[in-house]
Amino acid sequence: MKLVLLSALIGLALKTQAQVSVNINVGTPPVWAPNAPAEVHFYYLPDIEVYYDVPARNYIYLSNGRWIRSASLPGIYRGYDLRRGRTVYLTDYRGDRPYSYYKTHRVKYKGNGKWKKDHYYKGKSHGHRGKGHRKEHD
Repeated sequence: MKLVLLSALIGLALKTQAQVSVNINVGTPPVWAPNAPAEVHFYYLPDIEVYYDVPARNYIYLSNGRWIRSASLPGIYRGYDLRRGRTVYLTDYRGDRPYSYYKTHRVKYKGNGKWKKDHYYKGKSHGHRGKGHRKEHD
């Protein structure tokens, strides 16, 4: 009886420890993003009108009228420098579809649609960081 109880307690302790380590790793911001409050689930990148899901580590972008989730940005954004582009933290949104507010976000955080022609583009450097790493909150 004592052996069964001891085995159950050890099993419970191991299960709890595994859950804690998983929870700590979920929600790590990407290396290109400035530090954000711990509760941030989504970033919005207004220059390219793309969302980033922190826990899922996915970009969410519009393609042919559908929202696509992907571990990487599509080829159309090749050359966009994530470290220098604007990042907006969506701190007041709860759910799985931040793009349901896309029309509002697009107006509220109007991006630089000419990112390929200015300092956001990796291929050109103006010797400054421009608007990069600017912290913005929703």
